[in-house]
Amino acid sequence: MTARMTTARRLGNAEIVPQEQLYGDDPLAKRETGHYKAEYVKSFVEKWDELIDWEARAESEGDFFIDVLRSRGKHKILDVACGTGFHSVRLTQAGFDVTSVDGSAAMLAQAFENAKARNMIPKLVQADWRWLNRDIQGKYDAIICLGNSFTHIHDEADRRRALAEFYAALKHDGILILDQRNYDVILDQGFSTKHKFYYCGDRVSAEPEYVDEGLARFKYTFPDASEYTLNMFPLRKAYTRRLMEEAGFQRIRTYGDFQETFEDTEPDFLIHVAEKAFVRADTPSTPPAIATGGEKSVSRITEDYYDSPEADNFYFNIWGGEDIHVGMYEDTPDIRTASRRTVETMAERLTNLSERTRVLDIGAGYGGSARWLAKTHGCDVVCLNISEAQNDTNRFLNRRQGLARLVNVVHGSFEDIPRPDSSCDVVWSQDAILHSGDREKVFEEVRRVLRPGGEFVFTDPMQADDVPDGVLQPVYDRIHLRSLGSFGYYRALAERLGFETLSLDDRTPNLRRHYERVGEELRARYDEIVAVSSAAFVDRMLVGLDNWVKAADSGWLAWGVLHFRKR
Repeated sequence: MTARMTTARRLGNAEIVPQEQLYGDDPLAKRETGHYKAEYVKSFVEKWDELIDWEARAESEGDFFIDVLRSRGKHKILDVACGTGFHSVRLTQAGFDVTSVDGSAAMLAQAFENAKARNMIPKLVQADWRWLNRDIQGKYDAIICLGNSFTHIHDEADRRRALAEFYAALKHDGILILDQRNYDVILDQGFSTKHKFYYCGDRVSAEPEYVDEGLARFKYTFPDASEYTLNMFPLRKAYTRRLMEEAGFQRIRTYGDFQETFEDTEPDFLIHVAEKAFVRADTPSTPPAIATGGEKSVSRITEDYYDSPEADNFYFNIWGGEDIHVGMYEDTPDIRTASRRTVETMAERLTNLSERTRVLDIGAGYGGSARWLAKTHGCDVVCLNISEAQNDTNRFLNRRQGLARLVNVVHGSFEDIPRPDSSCDVVWSQDAILHSGDREKVFEEVRRVLRPGGEFVFTDPMQADDVPDGVLQPVYDRIHLRSLGSFGYYRALAERLGFETLSLDDRTPNLRRHYERVGEELRARYDEIVAVSSAAFVDRMLVGLDNWVKAADSGWLAWGVLHFRKR
């Protein structure tokens, strides 16, 4: 008896034997969740790898999923839509502990053959997602649901049940990675494809022959002229994200064709990475008023704010992506370009940046500056940041860009820097020190970790040195500060603590322009951001941004690059 026959008997011969798809008299009426078993007939499954083209697909997606999982420390993986085994095999080869699940016995039989051909014995489970936890054992670090598979569920109650089963199968800090076609474009603009990332077989056609809001019927045509179809539900991006959130998943990050930033109409496929990790129920979408209590309460408020899913989505998608600080707009209106120009300008102030330079970036956000320093100058950079949501993204981007060896991400506060004395050549910070409840303590810690002659370069939204009392309260309220620093304050503080002032580069007009540009971008993409955040959050953010613009117009704010050296 062959291995295929043994596998077939174990999984149920009846589902493996059929050669022809059956839809009845009206194929467009077949919109039941369980119908996929009748669609993935043996003859279709045997051709599936022609459509995938394992080698081409591995090249197109690179190490995206490996990077997502490794950057978050995940090892035990449940592949709930393993198909013919492409991702299960790749992840197993990369060292992950993978259990492979599919509802189709024919797919599992082919996955077994594909794994065996690569000298692997896979752990296979046939299961319906709606009763997933009945058929699997234990909890998993991550679940992957790939290959546009979630669209095989036609009923919303079944989609909710499946997501609830995924949630229950994950450990407390697990993640779900779920992909889908970009059905918004198909529904709104018609079908087109780069045929580059997912279905890479260049001799196979995969195109819709019918689409409405409740059905996308795709036809697959192979070189031998054989044709097969799949009836799927066309999931819109915002709808999918909402279902995941309502199932309990948080901090959902969506990628387009494996890219962190994209226009909605560009990608063929969307990949959602959702965390189960609990965000406290009292986490504010706008920070609550600061109670008296010093540094600890301020740090807690800041951490809660930047860890909140709403803030994380806003800063990554609107504020600047990798760089979430004020930009320099002298030569560009683009937020990301201007933000990167700030990084370049700060680096120009520093002496002898090289592969021997040890940099500490305090309040590092998503780590864009750290990666630029590592790529451009070969610096060894430690990112210290209080938001673990941002830190996870930072670690992922470091792996994606091949910089995990040079950029290390540490969770912590800059009032208590977890670094030895005199261990850094440069301390770098961008628009972060304003969040401190004890800025003098920050400067003391910076001086402690700098070697003699080490440099401290930073930017910070500040107030003018002669601001009338009370006029900046609306500005403070946006992120609930008690005060802001100023050029005069920071210079006096630095020199009192033993720093030499090298330069104070006043670039205040950029502060006003940056908040104006962020507000313009947020208004232009209002519906998109509301879909991944909330109208209340976005509306409050727009009011807060306008208050900063008004304060800048009144001459009450300041911003620039401050550069000091430890004596």
